[in-house]
Amino acid sequence: MTADATRVKRPARLRQAGIYAGLVAGAVFAVFPLLWGLSTSFKPEATVLATPVRWIPEHFTFDNYHAVLFDSQIPRNLLNSVIVSIITVAVTLLIAVPAAYSAARYRFRGKGGLLFFILMTSMVPGIAVLVPLYYLAVKLSVYDTFFVMIVIYAAWQVPTIIWILRGFFESIPADIEEAGRVDGTTTFGAFVRLILPLAKPGIGAAAIITFVYVWNDYLIASTFVSDSDLRLISVGLYTYLTQYGTVWGQLTAAVMVTLLPMIIAFVLFERRLVAGLSAGASKG
Repeated sequence: MTADATRVKRPARLRQAGIYAGLVAGAVFAVFPLLWGLSTSFKPEATVLATPVRWIPEHFTFDNYHAVLFDSQIPRNLLNSVIVSIITVAVTLLIAVPAAYSAARYRFRGKGGLLFFILMTSMVPGIAVLVPLYYLAVKLSVYDTFFVMIVIYAAWQVPTIIWILRGFFESIPADIEEAGRVDGTTTFGAFVRLILPLAKPGIGAAAIITFVYVWNDYLIASTFVSDSDLRLISVGLYTYLTQYGTVWGQLTAAVMVTLLPMIIAFVLFERRLVAGLSAGASKG
């Protein structure tokens, strides 16, 4: 190996080492609060704020998890979030998938402007339309229902999902559909039998994005529901923040329970999420 080649490779290695160091630092920064929360969830309430801080609890206890799972509304809140999230995902995909396919395959006058307008709607701050939405919910007698949350969540997610899936559909060769039509398949049949199976990674990524958005939202969940039996998990967690202080042990235990569905979803669909976002980013 020549000296020039060695000089060229050395900066590349340093750059790669710097990238990995940055990724490790970012991962540690992100995981640090979770590890603290996990440790706190196993501590008795009297020792949570004790000094010096012990990362490994001196006395392990499951009382916080018992209180969260059996003596609180958290299980009901979790079920509510699962129901609203799944239905929102279904409604969002039902609207966004054919819309994204049409945007990717068909040409019509004003297409670019229409797509840009759709994207603009997702840029409107939620707080800006909160009062009109609240007024409509009360007037239409849908306040304090899952229905109003599902409609709002789906409406806010459809523009983003259309743009993500549009890029993914554009990455699928149109020759596949033409071959299907030659064999006698209709346009709809080619879409369902040929395109949708190939679009599973993109659809899976869109489903996860929508699910996480609904799961983490607090603004809509706290504004349009006041019944404790209909609260979502994001609102339920705030019951541990009282005027007399924060119940740290039970709060962190509830957070750990809340994170479990998200962790399972990401572990199961990690490849599909990365594949779908990569295709959408490269073509969108």
